[in-house]
This record gives sequence, C-alpha cells and structure tokens, in this order.
Amino acid sequence: QVYVVFSEELQCWCRALVESVRHQADGCQFGCFLVDYAKYCSVASENIRVLAGPFAKIPYRAKKCRLYCTKPLTLHIDYCEDTAKIGPAKRWDTAAIQHFRKLLE
Repeated sequence: QVYVVFSEELQCWCRALVESVRHQADGCQFGCFLVDYAKYCSVASENIRVLAGPFAKIPYRAKKCRLYCTKPLTLHIDYCEDTAKIGPAKRWDTAAIQHFRKLLE
C-alpha cells in the first residue's frame, strides 16, 4: 500500500512505500521508499498518512530495479606470488559504483 509521508530532506509530502518499521521509546520510525524520487528515508509515525482516492492510481515516477545476473567482482592481489586475479566479491567496490554512475550519465 502507498502512503503519504513528509520528507525532512525534501521538505514536502511524498508518496512512499513502507519497507520497515522500527519501534523506539518515543514512537515508531518507518523506513520508506519515495516512489517519485527514488530515495530512501526514515519517517516518524506522526509524519505518515494514508493515501486517498485517485492519487493512489497515479503511476510511480521511480522504479526499483537491479542488474539481472550481474555479480560484483574485485581484484585479488597475491603479494607472495606477485599475481593479480579478478574474482567474486561480497560487495561492489566504490570505484565500480562510481564507474557505473558515470556510464549512466
């Protein structure tokens, strides 16, 4: 279900999908994905409302996606044998992320 949340960063009300809920001493914090800005944010429980009527039917401007079957790789360097090989990694390197963003631009 799509909700309306107030984004402190954008200083406006935005449509969002709630992805997580964290209970704290002073209330709940919702982890949200802003469907029109492709951003993630954390929102306090007093800044969330149910989206009413025809506004819920407007298509999202942003879509979540991922690269199909693309796995992160990194350069493994063996100083003892003086070799370097490309192999699988658990996470994407910062340099790879920056290169991908440049390609998108």
